[in-house]
Amino acid sequence: MTNPLLLPRWDNAFDLPPYDMIRDEDYAPAVEAGLAAHRAEVESIAGNPETPTFANTVEALEAAGRLLGRVLGAFYTVAGADSTPAREALQREFSPKLAAHWAEISANKALFQRVADLWARKDDLGLNDEQARVLMLTHRGFVRSGAALTGAEEARMKEIKARLAVLGTEFTQNLLADERSWFLDLAEEDLEGLPAFLVDADRAAGREKERPGPVVTLSRSLATPFLQFSPKRGLREKVWRAFTARGANGGKTDNRGVAAEILKLREERAALLGYASFAEYKLETEMAGSPERVRDLLMAVWEPAKARAETDAAKLAKLLAADKVAGPLEPWDWHYYSAKLRAAEHDLDEAALKPYLQLERMIEASFACATRLFGLEFTPIDAPLYHPNARAWEVTRNGQHIAVFIGDYFARGSKRSGAWCSALRSQAKFPEVEAPVVINVCNFAKGDPALLSYDDARTLFHEFGHALHQMLSDVTYSSISGTSVARDFVELPSQLYEHWLEVPEVLAEFATHAETGEAMPQAMLEKVLGAANFDQGFQTVEFVASALVDLAFHEGAAPADPMQKQAEVLEAIGMPREIAMRHATPHFAHVFSGDGYSSGYYSYMWSEVMDADAFAAFEEQGDAFHPETARALEAHILSRGGSVDAAELYERFRGRLPGVEALLKGRGLLDAA
Repeated sequence: MTNPLLLPRWDNAFDLPPYDMIRDEDYAPAVEAGLAAHRAEVESIAGNPETPTFANTVEALEAAGRLLGRVLGAFYTVAGADSTPAREALQREFSPKLAAHWAEISANKALFQRVADLWARKDDLGLNDEQARVLMLTHRGFVRSGAALTGAEEARMKEIKARLAVLGTEFTQNLLADERSWFLDLAEEDLEGLPAFLVDADRAAGREKERPGPVVTLSRSLATPFLQFSPKRGLREKVWRAFTARGANGGKTDNRGVAAEILKLREERAALLGYASFAEYKLETEMAGSPERVRDLLMAVWEPAKARAETDAAKLAKLLAADKVAGPLEPWDWHYYSAKLRAAEHDLDEAALKPYLQLERMIEASFACATRLFGLEFTPIDAPLYHPNARAWEVTRNGQHIAVFIGDYFARGSKRSGAWCSALRSQAKFPEVEAPVVINVCNFAKGDPALLSYDDARTLFHEFGHALHQMLSDVTYSSISGTSVARDFVELPSQLYEHWLEVPEVLAEFATHAETGEAMPQAMLEKVLGAANFDQGFQTVEFVASALVDLAFHEGAAPADPMQKQAEVLEAIGMPREIAMRHATPHFAHVFSGDGYSSGYYSYMWSEVMDADAFAAFEEQGDAFHPETARALEAHILSRGGSVDAAELYERFRGRLPGVEALLKGRGLLDAA
């Protein structure tokens, strides 16, 4: 029987992986076939006796590896969103093989020599701007991968890459194992004070875990609202301690030793390439450019955020005392008393708000905004998807196919935590025109109907902003399409799109009550928008603390004990004891599951400096859907991928780069500065 992963085209309307035909045992032989095909293609390019040209070297590399890419896209999509022991074993098998494969390509001297030859003659090749950019990125990628290394240093670099790949997979699987294994059984009396939507979600989680009653799991969509609504302080403490202990419970799933080894290997990798630290190596290609600029940004935000958080902590402590609770305010008290404070200051009750934020209506809202801004239309389609909860839409504009969008919204034990956007296929025009297939994965609690918190709704819009960046891409080469941009620029489209959730006319149309169908009352809408910056001290502190720890891990010598280093950083900045890092080291998947966000967790905030200023471009026109501004946003940012330097793209759109004041204003922290 033919392996369905190896078919030249999949037999469905949009060339999607035939998950209804693929078996887990198909992946390994398909990966081997993909590796062999890619290896042969690379050897052919490297051994080409003709003089190097852009076409026979760089474009040939762009065209190579298509089979491998299709197979890996299909596998890693399902491995992240619907993991099983068999798929986890395959991940452990594939990670060192793939690391060795890419290391072999980057260390191919004949191939690098061809690229270096082109780079030396770049001004005489007659390249257009996009080709020149691809050549620069290709050459830089080889150099930064260690292509110029020889002998023992070259061999050691290969070993480091292989080991880092194994450790990243191990970190991810350890974290998933801790999240999957822990749950707290709730007695009927433990449901006291919980709103109906949360009780329903806890009962659904209990059924999934095959328990006799409701449970709280370590899914953020269950743990956070439990901390927010449960009046039982002892239960809140249990949930909080379990949530913050993920990856640090001892035994075979403990990530502390894994993190330490990763940091040491990253330090060695940077040193082999001649950098003073891994942070210097990593930030060289980002908008920030240096660890110093990152620290300056984070500290400019830290002090006003900390001041606001301390002011809020004092208010929460008074509410705690009013409840006649002995002892100081603890981290597991913050969400509970913050909800009470918001109700008092803004007369806004999350339990009353949530029925107006139906998942289905928020999906419609995200689509409708894209229709008004960019002319996109979304039509549901039947497709062979990897899980029954996933759904697909064809995306068109003026009747022309643009993309396929897949949404996978509900939490389950087989899905890693968090939310993300990925692409089964990236947009390209070379070697043939390819429309993207884009996936948003979230972890919302199930319900009938499914209801979101306001933060959940923002997450949905955030990930859809990433999806738009992929879907509206209009470049020639896949290596620079969509979200293939500087890490501290990639969050701009996603964070910018969050702003449309807060546009009053959007909420007025789509925030309708789950039972009555009535629109959110004007008074509640005004309260929602008025409370948009509530608790920004807490949210900013937990984020910036994580970003500063990430930077400190990579800025100097790798710490032998990352937990001690984490504690030292938090003490040095005066971390409020009532607030925990958003991502403590043992579950800091952004930084340790791979090196995408290593030294780069700050990038969300760097992008926020721009997103606040970018939305102001619409506000200045008095129209959140101003057509000319939307066209400029697409033309200069969303469609260009990485074909132009990120700072230049932003300046083309806005005419200048913004300052940190835009961020402080957006978070309501200017008066705390």
